[in-house]
Parts: sequence; C-alpha cells; structure tokens
Amino acid sequence: MGKSKPLGIVCLLLCAMIWGFAFVAQVQGMDVMSPLFFNAVRFALGALSLALLLLVRSRRKTKLPELATNQADGIASIAKEDVALQTTPMRWATHPVAVSIVCGAVLFGASTLQQYGILYCKSAGRSGFLSALYIVMVPLLAFVFLRRRINILIGAAVALAVAGFYCLCVTDGFGSLGVADVILVLSAVLFAAHILIIDTLGSRVDAIVLSFGQICTAAALSFAGALMDGSVDWAGALNSWVPLAYAGIGSVGIAYTLQVVGQRWVPPTSASLLMSLESLFSVVGGALLLGEVMTPRAYVGCALIFLGTLLAQIRIPSRLFNGRAS
Repeated sequence: MGKSKPLGIVCLLLCAMIWGFAFVAQVQGMDVMSPLFFNAVRFALGALSLALLLLVRSRRKTKLPELATNQADGIASIAKEDVALQTTPMRWATHPVAVSIVCGAVLFGASTLQQYGILYCKSAGRSGFLSALYIVMVPLLAFVFLRRRINILIGAAVALAVAGFYCLCVTDGFGSLGVADVILVLSAVLFAAHILIIDTLGSRVDAIVLSFGQICTAAALSFAGALMDGSVDWAGALNSWVPLAYAGIGSVGIAYTLQVVGQRWVPPTSASLLMSLESLFSVVGGALLLGEVMTPRAYVGCALIFLGTLLAQIRIPSRLFNGRAS
C-alpha cells in the first residue's frame, strides 16, 4: 500500500491535468461545431472507450471499486464522508438502466450549459474556474435538499468562492457580468446536483456500468438536440478530430481509468483535493495552448475560487463538535 500510494497520486494528478486541458479542447471545438453536436460526438467517443474498458474488465473478471463519478467538462468524485449515501425504497432506483438515464439526463443538461458557456466565454481558464464552483455547491445543495450539516469551513469556502467570482466576473459593476458567466455558474449547479444524484441513486450500481450508461444517455440526448437544431456537421467533426478525440477518449476514457486506479490507493479526501487541481490546469492549458492572458484582478479571482474549492473538501472531525467520534 505504501509503495502504491505515490503511483496513485501520479494517476490522480494526470487525471486532473487531462480534465483541465480538456477545457482547451472544448474551446477549440467551438470554432467549427455547435455545442450540442460537439457533446454528442464527444460522449459517443467516451462511451466507446468505456465499452472497451468494460470488455477488458469482464475478461479479467475483476471488480473495480464503486466510486461516484462526474464525467462532463471534465469532473471529480465526492468522498462518501462528504455526502452520505441515501437509501430509497423505489425499485427503479436500484436498476442500472433507470439510474443511468436519470444521471445521464442531468449530465446532458450540465454539459450542454457548460459548452454554451464556453462558446460565449471563449476562455479555457475562466471556464475552468467557474465550472469548479460545483465543488463548493455540493455541500450547499446537500444542506438545502438533504439536510446535511455544514461546518465553518464550508461557510468560509462559500465566502471565498463568491469573492473570487466577483473579482473574476464583475469588473465594472454587475452590468459587466456576462451571459457566459451566468450559464457557466448554472452548469456548475447542475454538476453539483449530478454528483448528489449519483451518490444517492448510484450506491448499488456498478461504477463503470453507471458511467457508461449515463454517457450513452447524454450522447443520445445531445444527438437528438443536434438533429432538432440542424447542427449535425460531420465535416466539422472531421476538421476538429483532435479536440474531439481528446475531450472524448482522453477526458472520459483515459482520465476515468486513471481516477479509478488512483483512488484504489489514495484516501477519498486526498483524492478529491488532487483532482480539484483541474481548474488550475485549465488556466495553464489556456495560457500555453491558446495564449490566454487574464488581468491581475481575474487571477486574484481564480486564486480565491481555488482556495474555496480546497476548503470545501476539508473535513472537520465530528468529535470537535460533540466531543466524541460519530
């Protein structure tokens, strides 16, 4: 275990880097494709890569850990101690197909909003940090809808995230707040809801099977949307095959595998902290590959949001509140 932990850390760091750089691919894909069609092809490629992973796993007859996952613009798993698993008497909630459809529908909504936000924002770094707000929103939504207790660190995390959002987006009064910023924040809310739904409904469903099912659902809904708005463009997909392959196979297939392997050897809280570096890598990727440069105020906003996401994942032992371990 001791020798395996460094390897697990490397796997999770690579996972965060792949997800962060995926924002660059998502920005590039918007040059020639619509958000719905980009996501349709991306999820289809991701489903194909996970199908291969399922095939390899079935041949080896090994069972990988049950982990809650968020696959859209690139996302991380939430530790069980962060959001307690819920039991439900509904029979459909234990059926892999039904759970996959529900989770896939929410993932479709979150990813579609995120991709439209990236289309209007045209910044990998800015999009990455606004999307990272989902980490702060998870405990807030859990408190509102699931009656989960939040601690003082969550309050501090929210305050830092709000301050960071203000510095990053509100540069000249609230009139400077762009449509892209609002859309990306709404996508973060849906990504947070997606995590809670997976944690609630997916506890009895195999993790990779659930991931494959929800990605297939998101791909089908994205294709349906692209057909409805007439944005199916296979020529554009061929011209953008590099960002599509990266966002689909790399961000979903390879990064997901690295996440599963890494979390076998790294404790959940440490794993979520490592994967939160995704937002940092989105800025690095935007600067290196797209030549993006932010204002000093915007960089301060990114730093505050990043600190908020870190605080949101730090756990305070319950014995500090009630004098005994829970």
